[in-house]
Amino acid sequence: MRLSKRMTELGLCSRREADEYIEKGWVRVDGRVISELGARVKPDQEVELDRRGQVAQDRRVTILLNKPVGYVSGQAEDGYQPASVLITEENRWAEDPSETRYLRTHHRGLAPAGRLDIDSLGLLVFTQDGRIAKSLIGDDSHIEKEYHVRVEGSLSAEGLALLNHGLSLDGEALRPAKVSWLNEDQLRFVLREGKKRQIRRMCELVGLKVVGLKRLRIGRVMLGNLPPGQWRYLGPDERF
Repeated sequence: MRLSKRMTELGLCSRREADEYIEKGWVRVDGRVISELGARVKPDQEVELDRRGQVAQDRRVTILLNKPVGYVSGQAEDGYQPASVLITEENRWAEDPSETRYLRTHHRGLAPAGRLDIDSLGLLVFTQDGRIAKSLIGDDSHIEKEYHVRVEGSLSAEGLALLNHGLSLDGEALRPAKVSWLNEDQLRFVLREGKKRQIRRMCELVGLKVVGLKRLRIGRVMLGNLPPGQWRYLGPDERF
């Protein structure tokens, strides 16, 4: 298989990062430096990323933002600003426990790992690390994402069961979810996928209207006390 694909399988880096490291001569196969893009390897060959590549990988940052309503997750659209404009030195949470020093270079290659609708708020992840992006939004990702959702309308026991499992969107069956009542007008959703406007569309299918949606958790990482419109770095001891 292609060396870059094998490096991704081994969890060394993303495909894009692998190509960059191969070109720089930072990758060895069975102890020999490989600098040719498109090089192929056998599954039993030993693939190593040298110290320079490991240091470059470790320097890639991941940022957690509490996205307010009114910002889009990705590229600017319809006159609305992308949430990335909030990632400034001034908007860094004063109580960020990370010792990482803010650098403008942290914006280079920084991209949202997942989406949060313009009219939703809560935890949004930006990362320079392709491994983290793949773990959160790759086709085989099963990381849980937890939401609190305020709704209007009535929900039968059958409707609640369908929210948990049995609905389809875009002609494709949804993965099982965990949906339960928090109080008389708020539901807790835990999903392992992220289709466009998924929760709102799921609710519409069972006769509910979403009037508020907040993401509180992605995997083991919590939104916690992070104030709206502010951000912090993912700590070295934190894992999704």
